[in-house]
Amino acid sequence: MKNSEKPTENKIAGAKSNKDNFVAPASDAATDLRAFFIDSLKDIYWAENALVGALPKMAENATDPGLSGAILEHLAITKNQVARLEKVFDLLGEKAEGKKCEAMAGLLKEGDSILEETSPGAVRDAGIIAASQKIEHYEIATYGTLCAFAKSLGENDAAKLLTQTLAEEKEADCILNDVALNSVNTVAAE
Repeated sequence: MKNSEKPTENKIAGAKSNKDNFVAPASDAATDLRAFFIDSLKDIYWAENALVGALPKMAENATDPGLSGAILEHLAITKNQVARLEKVFDLLGEKAEGKKCEAMAGLLKEGDSILEETSPGAVRDAGIIAASQKIEHYEIATYGTLCAFAKSLGENDAAKLLTQTLAEEKEADCILNDVALNSVNTVAAE
């Protein structure tokens, strides 16, 4: 299908159309990529601000010094990412404002559940890493998409800023992986 073509029916071989699955758009639904891009920026802006609030709790509950240090280091990076998102909004001529990110809210809730379901020590640390990596993977997917949107819209300066954040999220995931493999998981397995 060409980009200019509008889908008129389900093109999956053998699939039958089920009108019960159709979701009607909200009255303020995005109708173009720019509007969807801005809405997605509001979503991740809320998510990053929520993470700024959650990371100190995660660091305080970690017992492995490498893990708590990595979390606190990422807290500082996350604060810079919030400021960077504010620059992106400014470049787009938009007000920096958040819209509740249900995905991040769910991931943070899961992180809280892990803390409640584990005793302090290596197993809890492994759980903190697992929860943190889920968050990083969500952010990697989100920033990758935002970079692609920015490029498609010709917002190259915004794309550069978002690409910088994407690289930081990938690095954070690698650091968490190293802490897990080089210390926490080994101790937790004993």
